[in-house]
Amino acid sequence: MNKAKKYLQLYISLLTFGFSFTFPIISEAKSPPNFVLIFMDDQGYQDVGVFGSKTIKTPNLDNMAKEGMKFTDFYSLAAVCSPSRAGLMTGCYPPRVGITKVLFPRDKIGLNPNETTIAEVLKTKNYSTAAIGKWHIGHLPQFLPTNHGFDSYYGIPYSNDMDGIKGKNRNLDRAWIERDSSPWNVPLLRNTKEIERPVDQNNITKRYTLEAQKFIKKNKNKPFFLYLPHSMPHIPLFVSDEFYSNNPKEAYIRTIQEIDHSVGQILETIKEEGIDNNTLVIFTSDNGPWHLKLRHHGGSALPLRGAKFSTWEGGMRVPTIMRWPGKIPSGSVCKEIAAACDLLPTFAELADAELPKRKIDGKNIWKLMSGETNAKSPHSNFYYFRGNELRAIRSGFWKLHIAKKNKKQKQPLLSLYNLADDISERNEVSAKNQEVVKRLYSNAQAFDKDLKANVRPPGKITEN
Repeated sequence: MNKAKKYLQLYISLLTFGFSFTFPIISEAKSPPNFVLIFMDDQGYQDVGVFGSKTIKTPNLDNMAKEGMKFTDFYSLAAVCSPSRAGLMTGCYPPRVGITKVLFPRDKIGLNPNETTIAEVLKTKNYSTAAIGKWHIGHLPQFLPTNHGFDSYYGIPYSNDMDGIKGKNRNLDRAWIERDSSPWNVPLLRNTKEIERPVDQNNITKRYTLEAQKFIKKNKNKPFFLYLPHSMPHIPLFVSDEFYSNNPKEAYIRTIQEIDHSVGQILETIKEEGIDNNTLVIFTSDNGPWHLKLRHHGGSALPLRGAKFSTWEGGMRVPTIMRWPGKIPSGSVCKEIAAACDLLPTFAELADAELPKRKIDGKNIWKLMSGETNAKSPHSNFYYFRGNELRAIRSGFWKLHIAKKNKKQKQPLLSLYNLADDISERNEVSAKNQEVVKRLYSNAQAFDKDLKANVRPPGKITEN
């Protein structure tokens, strides 16, 4: 009997020991991660301390990189606002979803409600969702976030200069356009209702941050997706009183520093609410900075070539940092190709949600994010579109530019760069690498042909 009793005690001990490992796994499986996506407007590649800025102090973003992963080769989907945002939300190259130009208040189109956004993917898993900030893929009610999977929306529906009086207060040599933001006359929306016009842009970054903190606190006990696309540093530049300086040389610097302060507040709120270990936070930008000819109002894409509006690296390679304690290795760097379209399929994988039924271009990059040994980019090729035109292709470290043809040209001018040795795209090497040129151009033509044969229309308002 004593021996049987000992065996029974041993069995119970082993069973209990096993359960001690099983329960956390079950618990984790029942707690899908929260997602916080901070999306900047026209912030340059170098405009963060850990990306090489010598003039802008960003202690919170630097610490975020220290606690997470810095992506050196992360791309937006376009070099201008609306297409890049459409690509981010749908996981597609912008021409696939019919958003290929910057949208203005006069436009009657927007992201088609038939498209599936990140928010809609996560809603299938009962996520709470909020968009706070600049939307810019359709300002009419049927195109706003609340018709694209978001439970709520608070923000400016397009760029912060789009309702301004033409020519008035556009002296870009000044520190900010004015402390008075009324000449710009842009609206602030709550869901689909206009609640303030003109919005006081001096405190817009602060107000976005407060809204984000409220959302996090309210939804800390259930999975949530917070999309925080800031209106800054798109010009005109505005900051709150705490960050204001009348020194023109500090205009852009102070704007980024307030954003950095906002990031710190968001991260602190997540920690205070006890959800730090179950929250993935991503910081990135919609495209490169305004060109440096705008002096103190433009950022820096150095050492990259080009800026906003271009398919040189400076127009579409953007500063990106991802943080998730215990899941993303701290102090790590990813040098593989990744892009904004990859966030939808990656979030879907982490939330155990199904991908959209319609074709997307993004890939799951969790292996890169989690620091898996020898993980490689899932993209054999990455494509750079300008409007509806394919203007470049990258494969590994090779990048082929495809210049727009004029009437006298039978073939477009092709130029090749080795980004491994020439990140600034200064040394054209096509003459010595014709086989690479042929391969990349052939791949680009095939992809473009297939995409153009399967494009989907934007949402449209039909005039009566």
